[in-house]
Amino acid sequence: MMEKNLLEPALKKLQDEFPILNWIYYDFPAGNENEKMYKWPGIPEEEIMLTVHKSSGKQELFHRHDFFYFNYTYKGEYNCLSCKYNNKIIIREKELYAGQPFAGHALCVLDNQEVIVIGVLIQKEVFFRSFLPMLSANSKLFHFFLDPATKEFSDEFIHFKIEDDGNIRALLEMMVIEYAYKKEDTQNILKPLVLSFLMLIARQYSLVNQAPSPEKISEKILEYIGEHFDTVTLKELSKRFYYHPNYISSLLTRELGKSFSEILLEQRMKRAVVLLKGTTLPVEEIAFMLGYSNSSNFYKAFKEYYKMTPRKYMDSISAV
Repeated sequence: MMEKNLLEPALKKLQDEFPILNWIYYDFPAGNENEKMYKWPGIPEEEIMLTVHKSSGKQELFHRHDFFYFNYTYKGEYNCLSCKYNNKIIIREKELYAGQPFAGHALCVLDNQEVIVIGVLIQKEVFFRSFLPMLSANSKLFHFFLDPATKEFSDEFIHFKIEDDGNIRALLEMMVIEYAYKKEDTQNILKPLVLSFLMLIARQYSLVNQAPSPEKISEKILEYIGEHFDTVTLKELSKRFYYHPNYISSLLTRELGKSFSEILLEQRMKRAVVLLKGTTLPVEEIAFMLGYSNSSNFYKAFKEYYKMTPRKYMDSISAV
């Protein structure tokens, strides 16, 4: 834990600054009606923000955000209204509540209790460019982060208890202190801290949402390919599963009806579409994230798989 002589004043400073941020409800068209939305509450030059919200009973309006947010309940507990499930969930102390851009919710503190919530706010494009590549191995989490950008609205959220290993809380406290007393290089300092924070969240998310382990060796190999689609090779699979490459290749074809190269291409192309639809990242960056050494190889693979270029594919999607 951080020294109290550093942490407590930092928390207090960010609490005092919270009300003067740009917490304005903007009207946002949703079909024939308007929704309420928060836009980025800080200055555009800041790609990452740390907020400390101290509440003692204020009921929020139901609203959405145009940025990623990860809220950690530092003290107390509160209700949160979720649109998708049309009910209230209780967010308790030491629990994380994270939402996609445009995911709707409304905070309501229980019985005028004192609640302190530390928020890590990240601009969308910064998240896609700087953090998503390191999180893309987890297929469920990958789609969680990108699905809202491929739909008009999303109402999904992450909610789970942070294990008591202290790592996530320690990182949050370090970020609070760094952000409260900003220096010229604060944003550069925050990025690796936020990456570590998100990697630990991804680990917790995997544990909480752990699916039963596949029994068949072919299914285990398929799962491994999905988790390492950017770097996996047949030789690597051979070392990992202690089978000859030729055996693995014939096993996949026999049991899954697809060769290793076909499975890998399918995994990469599915993610390519999600990235193209969900971000404004250049094709060169998307190609690199998917494991291609250059954009030419990616263009060729995409065109062979979808029978059209990425641009034409996106034009066909937008025309629907």
